Amino acid sequence: MRVALGMLWLLALGWPPQARGFCPSQCSCSLHIMGDGSKARTVVCNDPDMTLPPASIPPDTSRLRLERTAIRRVPAEAFRPLGRLEQLWLPYNALSELNALMLRGLRRLRELRLPGNRLATFPWAALRDAPQLRLLDLQANRLSAVPPEAARFLENLTFLDLSSNQLMRLPQELIMSWAHLKTGIFPHSHHPRLVLGLQDNPWACDCQLYDLVHLLDGWAPNLAFIETELRCASPRSLAGVAFSQLELRKCQGPELHPGVANIRSPLGGTALLRCGATGVPGPEMSWRRANGRPLNGTVHEEVSSDGTSWTLLGLPAVSHLDSGDYICQAKNFLGASETVISLIVTEPQTSTEHSGSPGALWARTGGGGEAAAYNNKLVARHVPQIPKPAVLATGPSVPSSKEELTLQHFQMDALGELSDGRAGPSEARMVRSVKVVGDTYHSVSLVWKAPKAKNTTAFNVLYAVFGQHSMRRVIVQPGKTRVTITGLLPKTKYVACVCVQGLVPRKEQCVIFSTNEVVDAENTQQLINVVVISVAVVIALPLTLLVCCGALQRRCRKCFNRDSTEATVTYINLERLGHSEDGLEELSRHSVSEADRLLSARSSVDFQVFGVKGGRRINEYFC
Repeated sequence: MRVALGMLWLLALGWPPQARGFCPSQCSCSLHIMGDGSKARTVVCNDPDMTLPPASIPPDTSRLRLERTAIRRVPAEAFRPLGRLEQLWLPYNALSELNALMLRGLRRLRELRLPGNRLATFPWAALRDAPQLRLLDLQANRLSAVPPEAARFLENLTFLDLSSNQLMRLPQELIMSWAHLKTGIFPHSHHPRLVLGLQDNPWACDCQLYDLVHLLDGWAPNLAFIETELRCASPRSLAGVAFSQLELRKCQGPELHPGVANIRSPLGGTALLRCGATGVPGPEMSWRRANGRPLNGTVHEEVSSDGTSWTLLGLPAVSHLDSGDYICQAKNFLGASETVISLIVTEPQTSTEHSGSPGALWARTGGGGEAAAYNNKLVARHVPQIPKPAVLATGPSVPSSKEELTLQHFQMDALGELSDGRAGPSEARMVRSVKVVGDTYHSVSLVWKAPKAKNTTAFNVLYAVFGQHSMRRVIVQPGKTRVTITGLLPKTKYVACVCVQGLVPRKEQCVIFSTNEVVDAENTQQLINVVVISVAVVIALPLTLLVCCGALQRRCRKCFNRDSTEATVTYINLERLGHSEDGLEELSRHSVSEADRLLSARSSVDFQVFGVKGGRRINEYFC
């Protein structure tokens, strides 16, 4: 009945027979007069059971709305017969797939609205079939990325809504196409006005968002945003921060800062290869051999305070097979950069059988793990130069001029030069139990045991800043097992070794110490002394004050009694006073009975004044 009424209405309006189509049974059709007097048809379909677009849509339809249906996909050329279609609305359906040919034949299409669907991707190349498209609404979908090639298909848009998706970044090509609207420089055929919707996306705030943040900064007459207060979702430290409060660095490709290009290492020694790189974001560093062989070492990476990424390749106990070119690569999303470092393994000299770093030396005695950590510190931190020590002394007493210590400088790599090659195992292990005795920030004392040493056995003390190869040697006079080294840097880690003169120290004859730990121990002892003294003062001071106050009170009473004309009523202990023949008072040797403990009405001053009356002696009790 509804279809028949529609047909009668079309006939009454004089609609051409060739343009008259039947309205689908699941949809509703209506006609309206345009501003220029032309007639347009609108078709609305909202059947919740509809799974595909209807096939019998009238070809003269200019507005098609398929909303709140169960449509999951749009086949290729589904709307090709609708050559007059100008508005295609597909909101709040179950769309998850769109064919790249879905817009084929829609040359007049101006609006495409797809909000509230399940689209994870969009066929951006399909927009080539709609050259008149001005509005694209993709709000509330599941888009996670926009490819760079999409920028050339969006040049004619005046409205683009990508809000409420899963976008973390946008391609630089797309942002640069929008930047022309802000600068006023427009490419050919580019429309000079655009409204953007980018809010409610989980933006990852890193260098790739630099251009977008600056695009939002300020006002442009040809560019407007539906919501300008965009916020970060990651990293966690910036979650919820508005774009207007960000300070981002512009992305930069990796730039290498190689170390030594050619390295020579003796056979069996430890070789260290390093290179650094800068970039935004920080580049990923990697090593590989030019000949394709696997790496025979360990890689450690650290970032310095200036943002440079450093990588260190440690090759322990190198052999001739380790010789060759090593490639250090730095890579980020903008590209990669490489440099080549050559390693040459040489034959060791006869006098340097034990040459190499302490790490290589200790590796032979089972300390390989500590050796690797020792050498890695050389790259990880900057160590200042060691000042010359002011005083060097051994033993508790001041040595004579003949016993002054000899200080020598040498390279740790040349430790083998100290060995004469004739030392036996017992002589090499003669020094043991090396310990650090605390002193100050600038000095430290070392003690050791050498029970098998002779009176003529002299010792060497080797010390250096932890991580440096340039060591200093102190020659200790025979018979001494203690040395004090001064002129050290405060709060600095050192390594010191003690050995028989002419021999190479072993791992167990070395000790690592820090000057601040020594002073901290002394500070702890000083704190204990302060606490003990404070407790003693707290306990003894009240007793002292009590005794002093009592003595002061008695003194005040005595002065008060001396000035008053009447004695105060006080209980006192009396002593019997007698008189000697010369008229002076003296204490009686008789025992004082209980009756003698009386209250006296006179003081001892009264007795001195009135002690003799009428030539006779007055015997009274006074206090």
